Amino acid sequence: MIKSLGYGTTAPAAPLGRLEIDRRDPGPKDVRIEILFCGICHSDLHTVRNEWHGTTYPCIPGHEIVGRVSAVGAEVKRFKVGETAGVGCMTDSCRTCPSCKDGFEQFCHKGCEFTYNSPDPHLGGMTYGGYTNVIVVDEAFVLRVPEGLDPAAAAPLMCAGITTYSPLRHWGTGPGKKVGIVGLGGLGHMGVKLAHAMGAHVVLFTTSAGKVADAKRLGADEVVLSKDENAMKSHAGSFNFILDTVAASHNLDAYTSLLGRDGTLCLVGVPELPHPSPAVFNLIFGRKSLAGSLIGGIAETQEMLDFCAAKKTPADIELIPIQKVNEAYERMLKSDVKYRFVIDMSSLK
Repeated sequence: MIKSLGYGTTAPAAPLGRLEIDRRDPGPKDVRIEILFCGICHSDLHTVRNEWHGTTYPCIPGHEIVGRVSAVGAEVKRFKVGETAGVGCMTDSCRTCPSCKDGFEQFCHKGCEFTYNSPDPHLGGMTYGGYTNVIVVDEAFVLRVPEGLDPAAAAPLMCAGITTYSPLRHWGTGPGKKVGIVGLGGLGHMGVKLAHAMGAHVVLFTTSAGKVADAKRLGADEVVLSKDENAMKSHAGSFNFILDTVAASHNLDAYTSLLGRDGTLCLVGVPELPHPSPAVFNLIFGRKSLAGSLIGGIAETQEMLDFCAAKKTPADIELIPIQKVNEAYERMLKSDVKYRFVIDMSSLK
């Protein structure tokens, strides 16, 4: 058993603080990773505060993990001690169902094992995430961090990167395509960067005039203030694909009306309250689709990391010590971060 230090909470309204937990000793196929950096995802906040009504306490969040391999099991072939490795939102799946066999472990028919707040088949209880100093994961769910990526800026790619990359890739983002990104936060800024790197014409939708210059810096060809009805109408029926990253309930009709024939609006932001139901007529006139997407499989996540290294598209981050994580949560609620907090785990003592 490995004694580990972490930051977590014991109740929905309690602040995160120092906790001690156990990690399993590495088995034959396991990789032990000393965590260097862990990104802060909006899902972390939702989970620790039980806003999605399924949290088991104590809860230690964190699924945007980058660290250094410190031990490997006897049967591990893909990783060596000293290498930089990552762990995302999953740490295992059944590996036998059709989705797993097709490389979509996130849609495992039996339910994948999430990095935190998921039943732990090894030690019992629940899994604990990356706000800790060490983690042990089967090598099949460990990712190689390319040398061209800064480790701290690579951490948010494990969730924010793949959450936006997967739908952009699935719906054929590339040259000649007009792609919209709704919201410029932790997910949205990666959506803009990736869609631009894929060669699409990128339009960022935001409610904030203060984000126009930054959106263009990140790769947006155009920026539309979504409260400007005339600006919105000028794009009616013209988009191949729109990626909605906003984690707050809002009117989807404003965006389905912007889709061209066979266009798709894809939701990746998860609000606490449901969106108002979209108007069916907006969809049937134009054979438009309303879709959703959930992270990505392990192979696709590795593909995304390699793409980000080649295209030089790391996350834009603010590095913080773990003692400021509660403050970071409050700032995140106010969108006061550009664009992803990352915890320097060396601050955990």
